[in-house]
Parts: sequence; structure tokens; C-alpha cells
Amino acid sequence: MAPSKDNMEKMKLRQSYRNLWHTDLINTIQADTPYCCFSFFCAPCVSYALRKRALHYDMTRYVCCAGYMSCSGRCGESRCPEFCLATEVLCCFPNSVSSTRFLLQDELNIHTTKCDNCIIGFMFCLQQLACIFSIVAAFSDNDEIEDASQVLNCLADTAYLSVCACMQTQHKVEMDKRDGKFGPQPLGVPPMQQMSRIDQPVPPNVGYPPPAAYGQPLAHPVPQAQGYPAQNYPAPQAQGYPAQNYPVPQAQGYPAQNYPAPQAQGYPAQSYPPVNYPAPGYPPK
Repeated sequence: MAPSKDNMEKMKLRQSYRNLWHTDLINTIQADTPYCCFSFFCAPCVSYALRKRALHYDMTRYVCCAGYMSCSGRCGESRCPEFCLATEVLCCFPNSVSSTRFLLQDELNIHTTKCDNCIIGFMFCLQQLACIFSIVAAFSDNDEIEDASQVLNCLADTAYLSVCACMQTQHKVEMDKRDGKFGPQPLGVPPMQQMSRIDQPVPPNVGYPPPAAYGQPLAHPVPQAQGYPAQNYPAPQAQGYPAQNYPVPQAQGYPAQNYPAPQAQGYPAQSYPPVNYPAPGYPPK
């Protein structure tokens, strides 16, 4: 009863996680189409590789089904973890996929959206319905029920393989984000701060690479040292006042050389009064 109670508490705790998957199940085929196809046709190999990557390639941390099953830690994982992992992905493939998913959710504080839960729930319901029809067809001689059972089994297997391929692609994209394979993150609105949980005193890096330790080079380029003005700035040409190309003014006095000289005259003017001016007197003669 204790392990099942702990698992229920963990499931309730995952609903309060703040972070989301980098891509949802519907858009995984667009996020990484080749890997999604590879996950569809070779699902156990992908599950094996993703579990090792989720453990940061440290197989000393491996536990069967990531510690979420009652048999975890009792299968001799410490002696041969690679063989135990291969056995898990071949014999218990559904548990291997879900265990990797729970492992990433607990590490990165990720909760599954309602849309993804509906897709996963539809897959489970379709499998249960196919199982019921198979049991009914086994105890009845009706050919129509048997045909319907085969059709449902085919649909359930197709949905199961498709959803598992999308889930494993979702895990791969999330670990690409965690390992910093998307490059530096663009500037944006800072994420919402959250308090640390009791079982995790230090919050995770939320899918981003950890900061560089003291003494290591930074990820961004260091700006080049420069003075004022900049090194590539063109140097100003040496010049006095006035400028070298400025035309030299011509030397001149006052008045200008070409200015007509004023005629010498007194007061009244020498030619005043005019010659034809009438003689003085009144009335005129």
C-alpha cells in the first residue's frame, strides 16, 4: 500500500508543476519529423537511448522503470544496468516510455496539458475497448463481432504506436532544450518565479543550461576594448583658419581700387547756381 500511495501523491504533485513541454503531442511531428518516424518504426531502440540520455548517460543511477514500479531496485540493476534496460524496453515497453516521461517531469517540473491528456486517454480507452471486443469474440461464434474485434485491435495498435512515437519525440525535444541544443535563448518576458518544493530544495534550470562556473569563459562574446574615437573612425584632416582650400581675399583699402573717386566740391558747389539760372531779383527782369 505504501508504494501505491506514494505514486498517487507524486501524480497529484505533477499537476501543480508550472512548466510545460516545449512542444505538445500534436506538433511533435512538425518539430522533428525524422525522429518521429524513427520512433514509430524502431520504438524500443529510441526508448533505450532516451532513458540513457535522461539519466545524463550515468547508468549508475539506473533503476528499473525509473523507480516507479514495485519491482524497481530488485532486478539486479546495479550489476548490469545496460542489460536490464534492454530487457525493460523489450519486455515492458509501455512502462519504459511512461517512466522516462515521469522522470523528465519530476526533474524539470513539467506538467502535461489537457489536450495531451485527452490524446493519451483516448489511446487507453481504445485499447480497453479492443480488449473487451476480443474477449466477447472469443466466447461467441458471431463472425461480425470477431471482425469488429480485429478492426478495433488494428486501430488500437496504430493509435498506440503513433502516440508513443509522438511522446518519445516530445521527450527528445525537451532534452534538447535542457541540454542547450537550441542555442542562446532570446530575450523575452522573465518566467514566473516559484517556490521550491520540499523534496527539491533547489529549483531546476527549467530546460536551460546551467550558468558557467567561476573562472570559465562566458558564452557571449566579450566586447573589444576601444577608446574615443573608435579605431576605425577616419582621422580628421589637420587645418587652420581659414581652410587651406579657401580662396585668399584680395588686398584692398578704403575705398576699393576700382571705386570712382569723388569729385572735389565745396559748399555751395562750384557750378552753383547753374549757368541758365535766372538772375536774382523780383520780379524777374
